[in-house]
Amino acid sequence: MKRKVFGLGAAALLALGLAACGSDDTTKKETGSDDDTTGVTEEAVGESVNYKITGIDPGAGIMEAADRAIEDYELDEWTLTTGSGSAMTAALKKAYDKEEPIIVTGWTPHWKFAEFDLKYLEDPKGSFGGEEQIRTIGRVGLEEDLPEAHAILSNFNWTEEDMAEVMIAIQDGEKEEVAAQNWIDANEDKVSEWTDGVDKVNGDKIKLAYVAWDSEIASHNVMKIVLEDMGYKVTLTQVEAGPLWTAVANGSADASLAAWLPITHETYAEKFKGDFEELGINMEGVKIGLVVPEYMNIDSIEDLQK
Repeated sequence: MKRKVFGLGAAALLALGLAACGSDDTTKKETGSDDDTTGVTEEAVGESVNYKITGIDPGAGIMEAADRAIEDYELDEWTLTTGSGSAMTAALKKAYDKEEPIIVTGWTPHWKFAEFDLKYLEDPKGSFGGEEQIRTIGRVGLEEDLPEAHAILSNFNWTEEDMAEVMIAIQDGEKEEVAAQNWIDANEDKVSEWTDGVDKVNGDKIKLAYVAWDSEIASHNVMKIVLEDMGYKVTLTQVEAGPLWTAVANGSADASLAAWLPITHETYAEKFKGDFEELGINMEGVKIGLVVPEYMNIDSIEDLQK
């Protein structure tokens, strides 16, 4: 298995405002059967995408799972490319608009499933695991140092539909903090459940770390405002997955709402076992895997072996 790092072309801005992947050459579609809407037969799927799976940042747990899938399914000719999440979605949009074949690393919740007609490839070997949870983690000693914040973070829980409202608003051009505030204003009852029985503080500082996934941008901007309304001075720090877990474990960050378990961040959870506290599950039923447009005539990762 080969891995390449693709840079971003700052000049290549797409309509969604995402930076396009700097090297995204897609092979021309071959003539296939009448029921193959892309014109690509199953036998030619590898050639049609240059044996490339478009990934995200190399430190993400989904990339480790994608590497595992390439090994489990013996996809020796295939390359997993690395780049930002926005580069991945830009490459997806570019291919989708032309109805060209593309395979990307994907996860839900994510706005792209509302924007495009997509499907997960079946994973009979279980390389990506099953449904996961997004959990909130905190540094050791958080409850003693910031008990009010600890309580709010422990109570935090919302649905995929809640998160999608914020993500889509941001994707449609709303500023992150405005999208978060609008959701809070429309969901005061739910927010009050997180803060119920918690006293306000007077300027206590707290630092939250998150990865640059659209889902985590949404959740952390919402929590930032909730904590600020309770009297905290909040700093948001965007990092990759490894540094996020390291920061919580060594105390340089107080907490994160972005722990995808038990599969995606399993390596980090094991590495830092005993150096962080699980505060609770903030979302159920999330998922990772390989994703393709519905118009592609493949249904399983096993089809990539052909």
